[in-house]
Amino acid sequence: MFADRRHAGQELARRLSGLRGQDVVILGLPRGGVPVAFEVAQALQAPLDVIVVRKLGVPGQPELAMGAVGEGDVLVLNLPVIRMAGVTEEELASAQHAETGQVHRRATLFRSGRAPVALAGRIAVIVDDGIATGSTAAAACQVARAYGAAKVVLAVPVASADALDRLRATADEVVCAHTPLRFQAVGEWYADFRQVSDDDVVALLSKATTGPAGSSGLPSTIEGEVQVNAGAVALAGNLTVPAGASSVVIFVHGSGSSRHSPRNTYVAQVLNEAGIATLLFDLLTTGEEANRANVFDIELLAGRLTAVTAWVRAQPWAATLPIGWFGASTGGGAALWAAAEPGADVAAVVSRGGRPDLAMSRLSAVRAPTLLIVGGADDMVLELNREAADELRCPHELSVVAEATHLFEEPGTLASMAHLARDWFTQHLKHATGTI
Repeated sequence: MFADRRHAGQELARRLSGLRGQDVVILGLPRGGVPVAFEVAQALQAPLDVIVVRKLGVPGQPELAMGAVGEGDVLVLNLPVIRMAGVTEEELASAQHAETGQVHRRATLFRSGRAPVALAGRIAVIVDDGIATGSTAAAACQVARAYGAAKVVLAVPVASADALDRLRATADEVVCAHTPLRFQAVGEWYADFRQVSDDDVVALLSKATTGPAGSSGLPSTIEGEVQVNAGAVALAGNLTVPAGASSVVIFVHGSGSSRHSPRNTYVAQVLNEAGIATLLFDLLTTGEEANRANVFDIELLAGRLTAVTAWVRAQPWAATLPIGWFGASTGGGAALWAAAEPGADVAAVVSRGGRPDLAMSRLSAVRAPTLLIVGGADDMVLELNREAADELRCPHELSVVAEATHLFEEPGTLASMAHLARDWFTQHLKHATGTI
């Protein structure tokens, strides 16, 4: 469902866009909720903080919550549970003391000496990366209300329906991007669900506070949707230019996909983190997509890529940047077709699960260093790429990701593919120069 937590945060931010301009504080639940909350805070241009809570479990039944503690010695009690379980005052005080110490230690670590963001009278948006049972999220909602929040919104990318039903009694509003019919674990809805470290949380909170330039509170990047002129048509695109970008990669998606492809979005994020700008664009207009023949018209798609590349080159930030192309499936064929054109403005090409056979007659004319990435279990496409590698006369490699099928859905394979692409572009775009 999501490429990673960053992608999930961007999806969630779109559903919370109505809060932009209001007195909102975004609160990430450490640790996995903080990368998601960071994206929401950036999109809403709202302050980001953590909400550190610890559930108080009934002695001998730790999963049964008898209350929760937060910073400032905030204590929220579930009196019916306490009475039902026969919890003594001594047992309650002992649990409160132990968990309060954990809260203070973690909050101090995460904020690196900064004061918490005040919640009194404001809208508190509590964000996690997903919810299975909801006990921690419920505790966070209760603690935020105890801090004086005027309204508590719980926002998550994915959750079980049962948990959401229970949480609607705790939060004023619950926002969830996806509620699968069958839900077992949060991690199964992410292609990349690597563990978030304490250092990751500290870095994101610091970045949200200072920004890369050290003052603005927002990254010094260009990011958002653009309209790309490609001949007689205008195509929609998603552009991200990190501060100090060293190069730019244009994505060409495969048949049946779009600029919202979670796999390509994930690869773009990996490239952005390496200081590479990215543009994902729709190859066809909505009307053109209705004609299925257009989806496989490689010459048309290659022409669109060339036109979009010219548009990128005309942007002031890209005037001298080397340009790479990342093609997926049929988009890989289109990228190689366009790269064979005399004077093609491309310094490196990566094809992911591509169809180079669609440009086979032109492969010997490709001059840009080319990496072909194929899944080891994608038998037919792997054979097509082996044949294509024999035709290429430019510097090239064929990299096989073991056990991956065509869409790189197996655990770890998407990340392996993205890192191969990143390393290829980093190597071959580093010393290249633009055509202007």
